[in-house]
Amino acid sequence: MSVEAYGPSSQTLTFLDTEEAELLGADTQGSEFEFTDFTLPSQTQTQGQTQSQLDNQVNGPDGILPNGEDAVVKTSQLLAELNFEEDEEDTYYTKDLPVHACSYCGIHDPACVVYCNTSKKWFCNGRGNTSGSHIVNHLVRAKCKEVTLHKDGPLGETVLECYNCGCRNVFLLGFIPAKADSVVVLLCRQPCASQSSLKDINWDSSQWQPLIQDRCFLSWLVKIPSEQEQLRARQITAQQINKLEELWKENPTATLEDLEKPGVDEEPQHVLLRYEDAYQYQNIFGPLVKLEADYDKKLKESQTQDNITVRWDLGLNKKRIAYFTLPKTDSGDMRLMQGDEICLRYKGDMAPLWKGIGHVIKVPDNYGDEIAIELRSSAGAPVEVPHNFQVDFVWKSTSFDRMQSALKTFAVDETSVSGYIYHKLLGHEVEDVIIKCQLPKRFTAQGLPDLNHSQVYAVKTVLQRPLSLIQGPPGTGKTVTSATIVYHLARQGNGPVLVCAPSNIAVDQLTEKIHQTGLKVVRLCAKSREAIDSPVSFLALHNQIRNMDSMPELQKLQQLKDETGELSSSDEKRYRALKRTAERELLMNADVICCTCVGAGDPRLAKMQFRSILIDESTQATEPECMVPVVLGAKQLILVGDHCQLGPVVMCKKAAKAGLSQSLFERLVVLGIRPIRLQVQYRMHPALSAFPSNIFYEGSLQNGVTAADRIRKGFDFQWPQPDKPMFFYVTQGQEEIASSGTSYLNRTEASNVEKITTRLLKAGAKPDQIGIITPYEGQRSYLVQYMQFSGSLHTKLYQEVEIASVDAFQGREKDFIILSCVRANEHQGIGFLNDPRRRPSNMYFQTHDQVGMIGTGPNPMGSMNIPIPFNLVMPPIPPPGYLGQVNGPAAGRGAPKGKTGGRGGRQRNRGTGNHGSGQANMPNSQASQDLVSQPFSQGPLTQGYITMSQPSQMSQPGLSQPELSQDSYLGDEFKSQMDVALSQDSTYQGERAYQHGGVTGLSQY
Repeated sequence: MSVEAYGPSSQTLTFLDTEEAELLGADTQGSEFEFTDFTLPSQTQTQGQTQSQLDNQVNGPDGILPNGEDAVVKTSQLLAELNFEEDEEDTYYTKDLPVHACSYCGIHDPACVVYCNTSKKWFCNGRGNTSGSHIVNHLVRAKCKEVTLHKDGPLGETVLECYNCGCRNVFLLGFIPAKADSVVVLLCRQPCASQSSLKDINWDSSQWQPLIQDRCFLSWLVKIPSEQEQLRARQITAQQINKLEELWKENPTATLEDLEKPGVDEEPQHVLLRYEDAYQYQNIFGPLVKLEADYDKKLKESQTQDNITVRWDLGLNKKRIAYFTLPKTDSGDMRLMQGDEICLRYKGDMAPLWKGIGHVIKVPDNYGDEIAIELRSSAGAPVEVPHNFQVDFVWKSTSFDRMQSALKTFAVDETSVSGYIYHKLLGHEVEDVIIKCQLPKRFTAQGLPDLNHSQVYAVKTVLQRPLSLIQGPPGTGKTVTSATIVYHLARQGNGPVLVCAPSNIAVDQLTEKIHQTGLKVVRLCAKSREAIDSPVSFLALHNQIRNMDSMPELQKLQQLKDETGELSSSDEKRYRALKRTAERELLMNADVICCTCVGAGDPRLAKMQFRSILIDESTQATEPECMVPVVLGAKQLILVGDHCQLGPVVMCKKAAKAGLSQSLFERLVVLGIRPIRLQVQYRMHPALSAFPSNIFYEGSLQNGVTAADRIRKGFDFQWPQPDKPMFFYVTQGQEEIASSGTSYLNRTEASNVEKITTRLLKAGAKPDQIGIITPYEGQRSYLVQYMQFSGSLHTKLYQEVEIASVDAFQGREKDFIILSCVRANEHQGIGFLNDPRRRPSNMYFQTHDQVGMIGTGPNPMGSMNIPIPFNLVMPPIPPPGYLGQVNGPAAGRGAPKGKTGGRGGRQRNRGTGNHGSGQANMPNSQASQDLVSQPFSQGPLTQGYITMSQPSQMSQPGLSQPELSQDSYLGDEFKSQMDVALSQDSTYQGERAYQHGGVTGLSQY
């Protein structure tokens, strides 16, 4: 029996020759072992007897069973002596694996494995049961970027690096085939491959292709193991890989077997819908907040950067400012915000060792990737030295401490909230309460626009309820409504109203609107953000103190401090005492205090009680975050948001999976508290609003603007359908992993985005009227560079075009939105876009574009893995050659009819469905001959794919499915179908089918 019979010698399993004397197993295929009465076990034996000896003793030399009880006893004894060790084979083969075997699956063919220079482990280029190859999986999860090929592989022991600059980031590397020779040149994507003049004229930079495609190394570089090899290897799931990678961070020598040990990777308790009491509530949410805090701390501390070059400057306030650029590779993971603290250290020998802490005042933007920090103290700063600095991200536990404190207060302090709100938040059944108050004769607040009927109803209802939810779809005047409610609450004279939101931008916008009503507003900022300018800086507490005429002594001390930088110890003590008094006076006399949710835990508010509390954008805050303001004495609580839009950002996947990513607003909706929906939108062109209205809001959105209001005079841009200012632009492109390893970019899409942007600018649009949305940091960063270096117009024009994520755009207005979806692969993978609130279908409707919307994406008729029938509401593509490219129609998906229980009823189905998968259909392929749909079910709702290029039939028991045409999107058929399509929690897991793509979209309101 030969080894070759079982495949190549590179398999995980090692087959021994049966003629060897040290035979551990047995040849059970031999003819002499053809038993007719029973079959002996074939497991590996550790006894000294061979199978033939055992056979002779049991069957006798002639194969005849001996008679009598002695034979039975003897057989029983022999069987009792057999030692069955189930795992012995695995242990044996694992021990025999070479050092270069894949750390995941054990494949060890030198041509198939790659060495990670950072983690010192080997991995193969096979996918196994995962979406990408094992080496790419490891590089992404471990944030490693440098690799070496095996010395016995076809290319020898080679460290992959750029021929031009020596860059070793494999996510940046690609190759260009030389025209004359049978060789390839490795070059990095930026900047070497994009240089106009490459060293060698034989290199054609347009032929540049990444080394990693479809999440695998190219097969000529690293061989992909055969399917047979992968089947014989150790089978490991993506979930096991995640757990193993986490384990390696603590113990680099851990193995797959260590995952089975007790205590490893214990899942936290999942959040509940209802809680017995506040102690149970605290015991469930407390550990989740700690998980998130630990993860955030680890992330911040892992981002230390060495060998940083610093440019020094002096601010107008005489404080020292340090400018520096962090390596491009980590821009996707920084998550840096203004106000964050950074520690800067000098580690060179040109000046004494130094350490200084400052807060961020500038983050990377279209104008450059520089970060600026303002130092607290410039004493000893080596301002003459530019090199050898180290940057540490300072992790602050303040926000998490305040959440934990709020959970504890909720549990132990009976005065933290009213009894009604206490029981409602815990999900207890209590009778509804009406607040007796004097309703205003006129609901519109002074200084604000007149309210429409749904806004008036919302204000009137909220004033009479102790707990209210307001759902504000995009463009429905949520901020005006909230400001009006606050105005009337403040006029009731029950003390200051506390207004919060999870982000500073949202707080500033609402503060501005409330100030227009004439109320006394104080904006409470974190001390780290006091130097950051905002539209409402004049309302900030620290600035109002400076302008107080009633305390001349404080003003003198403040002036002295500004001039000298420091005060004597006695003066400093007096200054702080006076400042505390002034702060308390301003806060007590304010009508409204505005701050972030976490900011509500500020010690300056600790002794204050707020009867009325409004939380804007509450669906973007985690539940413990919302509790920080709530426990300050809430007797009337108003939550404003939209659970059909973006939810809270939770970094720790374990905490998110346990339910920390569900907002308080969402849980209350599921409990049956019906939100008051604002129904008139003033933002979108009516042709654009039909889609979100029918898909997400059961057709309830009305238009407060007409098509004529949204027509721009003198704007020379040809829309495929003049009455619909939107289209999808289908492009042929492949996604690439960005330099960070954790994001994606699509160069073909970026090129088309630049062409469309240039076309809009030439047609008369101003740069600040255009917004480009992309869900991926890698694409955002690439677009910024590409447009400025490759655009045909002046660089400054492109710099003024805002390019950002949907999170950054939410709640803001642009006349034109270009949406670049990026993803395009053969496995229908869309990553974190699986969250329906982040899908391209929902993204641009959450932003404030007023005139038009364009989307770009690859592959005509490619399934975009978003279960929304795009073509029912949008022209699929511009005419052939619209931007110099031939196009085909785009595909979408529809959903069958179903019944829901209205807005409240739909929410009760959240999280109860079974998630399935579907397969898209494309023309010009065998699969398009028959429309095959694998239904997606979510509770009583069922969805399937529909190819929009032709009328579709879907077979679904008990549901009649009418034919859909491209013009049916405003008809009753569409409305009834879309009523149940895509509740915001649905998820699609696409099967491996065809290449699908991101879509670049442009819309005009």
